[in-house]
Amino acid sequence: MKKRARTTPDKAVPNVWQREVGELSTRNFAHRLAASEDLVLRLDIYKKLEKHRGCVNTVSFNADGDILVSGSDDRRVILWDWETGRIKLSFHSGHNNNVFQAKIMPYTDDRSIVHVLQMVRHAQILERGAVETALLAKHQGRAHKLAIEPGSPHIFYTCGEDGLVQHFDLRSRRATELFTCQPIDDRRNYMPVVHLNAIAIDPRNPNLFAVAGSDEYTRVYDVRMYKWDGSTEFGQPKDYFCPPHLIGDEQFGITGLSFSDQSELLVSYNDEFIYLFTRDMGLGSNPDPSSPVSTGSDVKEMVPMDADDKTTPQVYKGHRNAETVKGVSFFGPGCEYVVSGSDCGRIFIWKKKGGELIRVMEADKHVVNCIESHPHTTVLASSGIETDIKIWTPRAVERATLPTNIEKLKPKARGWMYQVASPEDLMLQLFSMQRQRTIPEQNGESSAAGRELLELILTFNGNSDSDDGADSSSRDDLFG
Repeated sequence: MKKRARTTPDKAVPNVWQREVGELSTRNFAHRLAASEDLVLRLDIYKKLEKHRGCVNTVSFNADGDILVSGSDDRRVILWDWETGRIKLSFHSGHNNNVFQAKIMPYTDDRSIVHVLQMVRHAQILERGAVETALLAKHQGRAHKLAIEPGSPHIFYTCGEDGLVQHFDLRSRRATELFTCQPIDDRRNYMPVVHLNAIAIDPRNPNLFAVAGSDEYTRVYDVRMYKWDGSTEFGQPKDYFCPPHLIGDEQFGITGLSFSDQSELLVSYNDEFIYLFTRDMGLGSNPDPSSPVSTGSDVKEMVPMDADDKTTPQVYKGHRNAETVKGVSFFGPGCEYVVSGSDCGRIFIWKKKGGELIRVMEADKHVVNCIESHPHTTVLASSGIETDIKIWTPRAVERATLPTNIEKLKPKARGWMYQVASPEDLMLQLFSMQRQRTIPEQNGESSAAGRELLELILTFNGNSDSDDGADSSSRDDLFG
């Protein structure tokens, strides 16, 4: 099989010539150009989109790539013409707290939008800009992510910190509770559920979806195994994924997931690294939680993934992911790059193959949480703690070089999900710390009390995003 030629600056002119004389199709020319490392090294801020009055927690392009949708702590959802910076539509989400994710459903003329916090809501854009919002379902706790079935204007999934995964069909406007994610067997007496942070669907096989959260495993499920009459239990993953040195280590959790167009699975760990798995790196449906940690394996000893290595995932290093729930994604027409935000306020870009860090960009004064790739061209959208959205295009005259002080500017790790947004967040973190210090064999009574505490926390958190239309207290009100 002939390998596709790499695009470098000195090949740009020959590629143009080949296109003009018909030796290179327009489509292949566009793909080569969009995947060019030269363009990645020329990314610069094209425009800042400024209207939100709180942290921007989600940015997402529509299928055509001409509209960007965003959601914020100000509880508003905004549709942008990102090229001009003009607001096409802004409306109140119906949530009583932060909007964590919002996406435009495909093939709906950009009129159908789903968004989550704890409530799962659907917004239908009517004629003349009117917006009709409806409550579809709730989670008992925060829901950070949703995933749309590729090519479907109706089907999407959500996951939440209550461990629940729900399936939605907008035609029936009803939610199906698929399962509550359970920890592996030896942890169930002190960890009642896995608090989920991320969900992603395999674009090559939309029957497969992955979820991950407060433990070290990414779980892949096959929705075809679910019996829609509820006659069978649907909680057993089809496969598990985890770097060998993290198996059995309860100090780490997962904040972000993404599938490539080649069904590769990208996983971002808190206060650790990012890993790329191929399908044949799975641990099976019943992983052994006791093996690798005790063997003393170390990420420093891991070698880069190559074509002959079927067991070791590719690792991407340099960023810091300790303070917030950060996503991770691919970039490029063929998913040639990996991109992530960082606690140091920068965007990191690596080559997917080999894991080489090639670009670091200043993007926020505090933390970069979200990076969204344009569906068709070399454009990125980013957001974080600041109230604006930054659009990045390859407009710089000079190619960027890596800064020499990356390590010096890394913030000191402050623990898993350190940032506290509300009193219930603090209670959750205290419970988590207590759980990690608990010895299960000596603490059956404590684990029962822990479950009661968790239920109390989730009930309190659930009441904070009720559908009664009343405004919730602000952070300043809560903390004086």
